[in-house]
Amino acid sequence: MRLAAALALAACSIAAGCGGSSSAQEEPNAPTLEALWRAPGEDVAVVPGSADFGPGTVRFTFLVIDGQGRVVTRPTAKVWLARELKGKPFAQTTARSESIGVNGSEPGEPEEVFVAQLELEQPGTYWLLAEPVGGRKIQAVGNVVVKKTTSAPDVGAPAIPSETPTLANATLEQLTTSTKPDEELYRSSIADAVAAKTPFVVAFATPKYCTSRTCGPVVEVVSEVRRRHPAGVRFIHVEIYEDNDPTKGQNSWVREWKLPSEPWIFLVGADGKITDRFEGTVSVRELDEAVKRLS
Repeated sequence: MRLAAALALAACSIAAGCGGSSSAQEEPNAPTLEALWRAPGEDVAVVPGSADFGPGTVRFTFLVIDGQGRVVTRPTAKVWLARELKGKPFAQTTARSESIGVNGSEPGEPEEVFVAQLELEQPGTYWLLAEPVGGRKIQAVGNVVVKKTTSAPDVGAPAIPSETPTLANATLEQLTTSTKPDEELYRSSIADAVAAKTPFVVAFATPKYCTSRTCGPVVEVVSEVRRRHPAGVRFIHVEIYEDNDPTKGQNSWVREWKLPSEPWIFLVGADGKITDRFEGTVSVRELDEAVKRLS
């Protein structure tokens, strides 16, 4: 199932009808998140693109899809947070639209995704309301679940020195399912980069067998950013499945990193500790800025 169709199905299955439109700035005294959601405008559901969160700064990616299954694309979206749907919002921020991939999306696929940086210091289930800014009014509601600890390694944790394969011990066809592979992504293993005490970026993704188009573009994004940083930082791509065969399940390196989903990108400093991580899609701009901070 293609990404747009799958997300439309998910949104339509939990959307709750329509009303007229407004925003929290127009109704600053709206008592609850539900009241904001029920304000004039179409009421739909947030479709999340990330889910593995621990306390602290949460990078939450999401789509807003209308009742006709169309992705709503705007430069920004207002975001409110509450402890419960019938609770009063305790925080408001702005989500920014980020491009998916390098050269645009395939027909029928989303071209952009909203990204919000949320400060959630305590574990628990939070309610989020997103209202894209501009155009016809639409409000989307959903949950953000913060666990005590993340499944995948979190920022500040040591990178796991996996002995991932390289061109020194495997062919390019064995190393990647990409149709246009970037050989520079297969020069170093994770273990080599950790031992060398050099900053590195590692992407776990499978361009051919991903369940959505976000997997392929992630590797393309990593290659594009690598070309912008020719020295000082290593870039590594690791496939998801044993022998690149989904029927054999996840490979040992994905299991070592305890990844609950894919794709993932981790940035690791010279001290071997994770400085940043991206679950799901990431834009060239986001990754490039992160690498600048890393180097």
